[in-house]
Amino acid sequence: MAAMENVDIQTLLPHRYPFLLVDRIRELELDRRVVGIKNVTINEQFFQGHFPSRPVMPGVLILEAMAQVGGVLAFKSLAQTGRPVVYLTGVDHAKFRKPVIPGDQLRFEVEVLKKRPPFWKMQAKAYVEADLVCEAELTAMVTEEKTEHSEQPAASSK
Repeated sequence: MAAMENVDIQTLLPHRYPFLLVDRIRELELDRRVVGIKNVTINEQFFQGHFPSRPVMPGVLILEAMAQVGGVLAFKSLAQTGRPVVYLTGVDHAKFRKPVIPGDQLRFEVEVLKKRPPFWKMQAKAYVEADLVCEAELTAMVTEEKTEHSEQPAASSK
């Protein structure tokens, strides 16, 4: 499947600045794998306090970015009529191998390990160039967004 730009990603994910952590999707194989990109710049809000004299991207935000890339894969793989919502339900075996700093380009490679609707289990890896900087197994629940109309009971026909 063709690459996706940031505006395309925003049609799928509910996240917005400063919490949208995916800039581009390079590769996407439905139900199998996805490759996403995050360009890390000194302008990121979290660098103001983490850490001012030696900026390092917080590990939890690397995990969140991996989860967002996995969310794009789940959204694109589903054939739902409503708007899907993905909730991160678990992070296992997370390892942080090298710090991520301003100027780095993170490449996320996320592969589906198992799908048992509504749950997805994925193996996620983050790289800066050829260096593995983070890896984890992510579990997510994919459900349909509830709207006012879908929450109201059907009217009785008496």
